[in-house]
Amino acid sequence: MTEHVDVLIVGAGLSGIGAAHHLQQEFPGRSYAILEARNAIGGTWDLFRYPGVRSDSDMYTLGYRFRPWTQGKAIADGPAILRYIRDTAADAGIVHRIRFGHRVIRASWSTDAARWTVEVRRGETTATFTCAFLYMCGGYYRYDRGHTPEFAGLDDFRGRVVHPQQWPEDLDYAGKRVVVIGSGATAVTLVPAMAETAAHVTMLQRSPSYILPVPAADALATRLRALLGTRRAYTVTRWKNVLVSTLIYQLSRRRPDMMRKFLREQNVRRLPGGYDVDTHFKPSYNPWDQRLCLVPDGDLFRSIGAGRASVVTDRIERFTATGLRLESGTELEADVVVTATGLRLLPLGGIELAVDGRPVELPETMAYKGMMLGGVPNFAFTIGYTNASWTLKADLVAEYVCRILRYLDDHGCDTCTPAPDPTVPATPLLDFQAGYVLRSIEEFPRAGGRRPWRLGMNYAQDVLTLRYGRLADGTLRFSNRPPRSESSGVGGQESETVTI
Repeated sequence: MTEHVDVLIVGAGLSGIGAAHHLQQEFPGRSYAILEARNAIGGTWDLFRYPGVRSDSDMYTLGYRFRPWTQGKAIADGPAILRYIRDTAADAGIVHRIRFGHRVIRASWSTDAARWTVEVRRGETTATFTCAFLYMCGGYYRYDRGHTPEFAGLDDFRGRVVHPQQWPEDLDYAGKRVVVIGSGATAVTLVPAMAETAAHVTMLQRSPSYILPVPAADALATRLRALLGTRRAYTVTRWKNVLVSTLIYQLSRRRPDMMRKFLREQNVRRLPGGYDVDTHFKPSYNPWDQRLCLVPDGDLFRSIGAGRASVVTDRIERFTATGLRLESGTELEADVVVTATGLRLLPLGGIELAVDGRPVELPETMAYKGMMLGGVPNFAFTIGYTNASWTLKADLVAEYVCRILRYLDDHGCDTCTPAPDPTVPATPLLDFQAGYVLRSIEEFPRAGGRRPWRLGMNYAQDVLTLRYGRLADGTLRFSNRPPRSESSGVGGQESETVTI
């Protein structure tokens, strides 16, 4: 049997729950459903279970605009974020709209019917949904496995090797020697968390990352709550943090030498005297060429200062029976090796798209405002910021989708499609040098060299564009189906463009 809803949301993580909240708040009578491939709410925050898992953004910006974050810690741990998402879904009744264990395989748009037909795998069976608007909120991570390089001699190692994305519940590392391979956000989270009980934890990095210590709690937010109340304090703190992060990003891009010096000074202040900062904490690239790693209250530096953790900057020659041999000749003994070596990306969750029977080749499409696809009707997706909190953008995309739906209602239209412009030069969708992006970016849609085909990475600008900007901009075309022919009983073959 086929079930029809007005809007079909794919993904019940941070983006999907937020999208559903915006949708039902703006259109209480509109039907919608959320298809979730896994059996739980939370997406990334339910999947990642490694020790110390936490946000790499403050919760005043990673939290939803409509639901204030009220806990003391601004840099929250994974379980707290998961509770926040689940409470949001429960309080708004969204949880009853989620179909768990429903993995979307393909989606086909019919112009004649002005609807999507969505094929779903549900265990050993399949199901079909139809919808007027398809809204992808599954992020861009590949959830079934992370990235692990090929290591020589891996089969010789007698200890245990784990990837953070598939953390085993039975792993006991207390009193054991641990090597964490990597230098990104996951590695700098794992090291101090595991160092609390492990005999010693070594962070083995091929090259350093920029690391910025920040307070775990936002003292100003606490004071503002007492003065202004929860909601007003949340709004003020949210904008304060947006402006601070934007300033750091802009200075990193425009005054990289100044920011290098600033970040180095922050590291020196928290590391033991005489520590070789330039070997282990001085990257070769400029700040924000890759994402800046935050460490709350400098916990990584405290672990190093206490002797519970150390950093080694070198390359792996091979695994041995008892650990790893490095290119310098150093031997690192280990009982447990954690490969915090990155993630894999998967555009649109690997879903196959087609428009009127013609397959949509994602690398050949261009993303309109970083959230729709040229030539693909009634379709939106969420990609958050790489230089700020994901949810800042996810909230704006949800608001924009609601604006589109309202426009369709007000003008008697049933279809909106970004019209491709072949004169716009193509650029990578994500202008970001992180390894996990560079490994997969060719599989994604392209961005354009000028608006409205560029993916914005400035929240303040996007507020003006997505929340208040004109919808009928000449690129986003609105249309409706011609009336059915009484003699033939079928719809016309072409849609009628409505000029507003």
